[in-house]
Amino acid sequence: MFQIWWVMPNVMRILFVCTGNTCRSALAEAVARREAIERGLSDVEVSSAGISAWDGAPASDGALLVAIERRLDLGSHRAQQLTRDLVDRSDVILVMGPHHYERVVALGGENRVWLLTAYASRSDTGHAIADPFGGDLTAYRSTLVELEREVRAAFDRLVAERAPGPA
Repeated sequence: MFQIWWVMPNVMRILFVCTGNTCRSALAEAVARREAIERGLSDVEVSSAGISAWDGAPASDGALLVAIERRLDLGSHRAQQLTRDLVDRSDVILVMGPHHYERVVALGGENRVWLLTAYASRSDTGHAIADPFGGDLTAYRSTLVELEREVRAAFDRLVAERAPGPA
């Protein structure tokens, strides 16, 4: 058995990274998919992974519930481990915390990785997005609200940078 990879030209591949890929990065991926659809960006591919993910694990119950509240679908989400191949195939890698950043750099993504909270502002500093894992629904809701804000801002930057310049 073999796989054939067909690569669409000019597709922007965005990868979100957290620890287990069952909460933050899974939610960020779902928010980004919605954002791309709402903006009519058919040339954007979004995925997520975790630096310590259990391959095939579903999204956490808390993430599933708050996603449903916001009309996001995490029902088919399955966690995947961050690999060098995923890093190599990604154009923009947005991470939830500094230790995720360090792992992406170790896998060769140093020129394509940013803290999600620093990306839109083009800042060298940002803060980690709180991990709601094991928390109550209030923690998950708070994380999702922050992710929605940060992903929206990241898309603002992506769209601005991809816009054609003056002729």
